[in-house]
Amino acid sequence: MPDAARLAVGTLTAFPVPAPRSVDRRTAGRAMLLAPLVAVLLLVPVAVVLMLARVVDLSPLVQAVLAVAVLALSTRALHLDGLADTADGLTASYDPERALEVMRTGDVGPAGASTLVVTLALQIACGTTLLATTSGTTVAAVAVVASRLAITFACTRGFRAARPEGLGSLVAESVSRSGLVGVALAVAALATATAGAAEAPWWSGPVVVCAALLAAATVALRVVRRIGGITGDTLGAVVEIACATTLLVAAAIV
Repeated sequence: MPDAARLAVGTLTAFPVPAPRSVDRRTAGRAMLLAPLVAVLLLVPVAVVLMLARVVDLSPLVQAVLAVAVLALSTRALHLDGLADTADGLTASYDPERALEVMRTGDVGPAGASTLVVTLALQIACGTTLLATTSGTTVAAVAVVASRLAITFACTRGFRAARPEGLGSLVAESVSRSGLVGVALAVAALATATAGAAEAPWWSGPVVVCAALLAAATVALRVVRRIGGITGDTLGAVVEIACATTLLVAAAIV
């Protein structure tokens, strides 16, 4: 397995893989380009759980809760942790150093807890709508894969690192804009084909991809303006917000 793939799977999932032989910024950039592909791996345990849930005839609401829980477990809840830390940091102080200090502690404050509750509730509510039909389930899977474009977007040139150490310093500005465009177009094409095969509107795929990129841009730009750059926590925040946004758009379409 190439080092970029090892880094992508090892960083973005809880699946055990050998450690990369060497890690540099070029490898990091390639790993971040693979984020949407890694999301396909995350859907495998989700699909297994949903099949079992439907065998015993569980309601769409319970299925949605299980799907969100499995996604969290499959990523060691790192994205959710990043979302909470980012929310706490942004609400702690207008001073960048103070905000970074709060984000570094890892404690979950009121802002972080509230953000987690609202985000997870929105994901589950939208999932309940989508998982009620076969086409909706397919579009939900497309939404999850598209949401990982947020990671690729946040690592493009122009989003510098907020501090000289940590995951953010390794991946910040490691992805070229042409690389982002190429991956986004590939995901959009795959999403279009998948949605069409599931008898969902063919345009739902590109719309979901655009929603993911818009959500990523909104969060990443806000973080950079407030603390001067991205961190590893920022990547978690953009993923979870993008996932909630793509599921919301998908639910509205379906």
